[in-house]
Amino acid sequence: MDNTNYTIKSIPAEDRPQEKLLKYGASVLTNSELIAVVLRTGSKKENVIMLAQRLLMEDGKGLRNISEGTLENFKKYKGINNVKAAKLLAVVELSKRISTLKIDKIKITSPNDAAIVMMEELRYCKKEYFKIIILDTKNNIIKVPQISEGSLNSSIVHPREVFIEAIKSSSSSIILVHNHPSGEVEPSHEDIVLTNRLVECGKIIGIKVIDHIIIGDGIFFSFKEDGLI
Repeated sequence: MDNTNYTIKSIPAEDRPQEKLLKYGASVLTNSELIAVVLRTGSKKENVIMLAQRLLMEDGKGLRNISEGTLENFKKYKGINNVKAAKLLAVVELSKRISTLKIDKIKITSPNDAAIVMMEELRYCKKEYFKIIILDTKNNIIKVPQISEGSLNSSIVHPREVFIEAIKSSSSSIILVHNHPSGEVEPSHEDIVLTNRLVECGKIIGIKVIDHIIIGDGIFFSFKEDGLI
């Protein structure tokens, strides 16, 4: 059987992902083309771009299929072996680590600023993570420590753990942040109760809770914007 039509060489040179990246930069590539650059080759039945598109199209989840992928899941695809799966996992981990670097010396002037900082790190998480953005007196980010992992409730998120990090950093204000794995951002009753509790504790300690941001899939909810703080 002639598989020529399935090879990357059947694509005009100027349209091949790696060549496009080198000539025009990574920003012009589609998601599937960027994944194709990482994988390099496809299988006997499909070229690497087709393979990348199939990765993204499954269940209509797009990049979530990459960010949530595991070694076993990736290897289910014809054309992805241990080496290619390892490359994808490495890309995901690097993107997470790079996203944490972006918080350095960033000034928070609005709920949107805080959401942008945390969105890519939290939007694809399958578990709930509760973090705090610790700010200096000029609202620059000092650090963003994780406080808890798992369902958000008062037994897991204790004021002591929330404020000890801010106290250590001599911060006068913090922003609460957590994600909803469902992708929706409507605050639950528990979210509201916990927020009110932490706001009151902050008043006693002298560290202001200026907002609570809930991160969803590309969207966010701000307690401050909604008048809940």
